[in-house]
Amino acid sequence: MAIQPLQQLSDRELLDATARAAGAERRSTVELLTLLGELDTRRLYLGEGCSSLFTYCTQVLHLSEHAAYHRIEAARAARQFPVLLDLLADGTLTLTTIALLRQHLTTENHARVLEAARHKSKREVEHQIASLAPQPDVKALVRKVAEPTLVETAEPQGVDQPQVAPPSKPVRPFVAPLTETRYLIKLTVSAETHAKLRRAQDLLRYAIPDGDPAVVLDRALTILVDQLERAKVAKVHRPHARASKPSDSRHVPAAVKRAVWARDDGRCAFEGPQGRCRETGRLEFHHVIPYASGGPTNVANLALRCRAHNGFESERQFGRWTHTEVT
Repeated sequence: MAIQPLQQLSDRELLDATARAAGAERRSTVELLTLLGELDTRRLYLGEGCSSLFTYCTQVLHLSEHAAYHRIEAARAARQFPVLLDLLADGTLTLTTIALLRQHLTTENHARVLEAARHKSKREVEHQIASLAPQPDVKALVRKVAEPTLVETAEPQGVDQPQVAPPSKPVRPFVAPLTETRYLIKLTVSAETHAKLRRAQDLLRYAIPDGDPAVVLDRALTILVDQLERAKVAKVHRPHARASKPSDSRHVPAAVKRAVWARDDGRCAFEGPQGRCRETGRLEFHHVIPYASGGPTNVANLALRCRAHNGFESERQFGRWTHTEVT
């Protein structure tokens, strides 16, 4: 579709067209998986000069390695459990979900496992898998990461000066469930953070003799979360019994913050045609009837909104903000 016709679409027409395109893509993917499954069974890739289906997908079909892996996993799983194709076609499951679940599906459990995975995120499915196949706890480990090495390079001006070799690809933080209630966390910290950890271990030897970093981290996070909830939503152990006075300003009283946070369960309360927003970070207190339009600052007129939906509601009420240069 050309750019100009797209610009002529109404908002509703654009949303509907996008949904139809996503559905068509899923149906095309299902067709590809069906063909790949049969091609794999017949091993036709061998006659095409490829040693594996993966090579055929990447070198002949020109799929990325990531796309090829997920499609091959899904195609092979669908050969055993054809219902996967229907679930993929209607958007109930994704290729990533199928690839994650494949090795855990059996004739006895597949209906139950697939039902539990409906419309779940990757993180939620990983947690589901951890309950299906629990892993043992890993041993606590703290070790120093190697520093970048110095290499001799010749400068164009003839000056020899040690240069730091380009760092290797950074290791991203890693969180994965081991069981339904246990998680593995890997991350890199600075020397200062490591020193704080060692200091905390020393100070807690009376209570945590082995200095287990997991227990120390739990204690530290408990204190941090308590401080943040006090600052953000005025959550205290002994709130004042007296009711706070109604606010005639934008300032949200502590008692109102606590009530709104509890009512909205610490989650964005914006409701759209596809359901409620799932965001639990960057939450703000939103005036349902705008304060500028006379809306009061009380529990009934306040609701939690993520930053994106708070801005969206503001645009719906007052239009988009535009930057005007002052000359």
